[in-house]
Amino acid sequence: MSKRVAVLHGGISAEREVSLVSGRDCSAALREAGFTVEMIDVTDDVGALIKALTPAPDAVFNALHGRWGEDGCVQGLLELLHIPYTHSGVMASALAMDKEMAKRIFLANGLRCAESVVATRAQILAADPLPRPYVVKPVAEGSSVGVRIVREGDNEPPLGAEAAWQFSPQIMVERFIPGRELTVSVMGERALAVTELKPKQGFYDYEAKYTEGKTVHEIPAQLPEPVYAEALASALKAHRALGCRGVSRADFRYDDTEGGDGRLYLLEVNTQPGMTPLSLVPEQAAHLGISFPELCAWLVENATCET
Repeated sequence: MSKRVAVLHGGISAEREVSLVSGRDCSAALREAGFTVEMIDVTDDVGALIKALTPAPDAVFNALHGRWGEDGCVQGLLELLHIPYTHSGVMASALAMDKEMAKRIFLANGLRCAESVVATRAQILAADPLPRPYVVKPVAEGSSVGVRIVREGDNEPPLGAEAAWQFSPQIMVERFIPGRELTVSVMGERALAVTELKPKQGFYDYEAKYTEGKTVHEIPAQLPEPVYAEALASALKAHRALGCRGVSRADFRYDDTEGGDGRLYLLEVNTQPGMTPLSLVPEQAAHLGISFPELCAWLVENATCET
């Protein structure tokens, strides 16, 4: 008898549409791998979710992205229900989503990060918290939602037009690191590959991530060998420092603008990386000969419950 898997997708975060696609594709892959799959579109009705998970499936595949789905909330519910689930547990999920707390952990573990401060909207509008250029981002969002680069000479306010900021009142302000955008996926205890992301216009924002043709993925990234090795090692170190499990994805900026081997900066770790046709984890897995159904099946077979 095949293992029953409930795929959670949708959710109520700003990343709902991406999650719906992740859930659709992961469900198809799991069926191809031989699992019996039920898709659950998660809303803000917790009672309905508990009902949909009764009787309990053998495992939950968490294809949710963003707040409530990857910040420890749904993970805590699954712990209470004693249902094994994919990806990271409660603590790692909560820590990774909180960019300020995650950065403290990274720095304590010897990982290089960009200088940053946390400020309120009023403080940022009153005066630049850091010299320009700098980056503003919500403390607790994913997929580059709300990220803006504030440059010297910009006429628009740092947070956009009046009332444009719809995110948390706590805002991370981070020194802008010039150079190249890199990402590394971790699968269990293995860093898979380094991809360089080359947006055709602007920076690697939400639109560039999820719109086909907006960004070129160069895999493997053409880097000096020591830098490539450092990126792999740093991603695995960050994964372990947060206590992640399953798959995660670490994002970096590589500043090679002054020649030499440059410097690598860890930006953040995503504990629920995208699983869409354009997503980076499936792409890096495929680069190493791991098919999408194999990747999804591995996540289910390694699903666990911490309690």
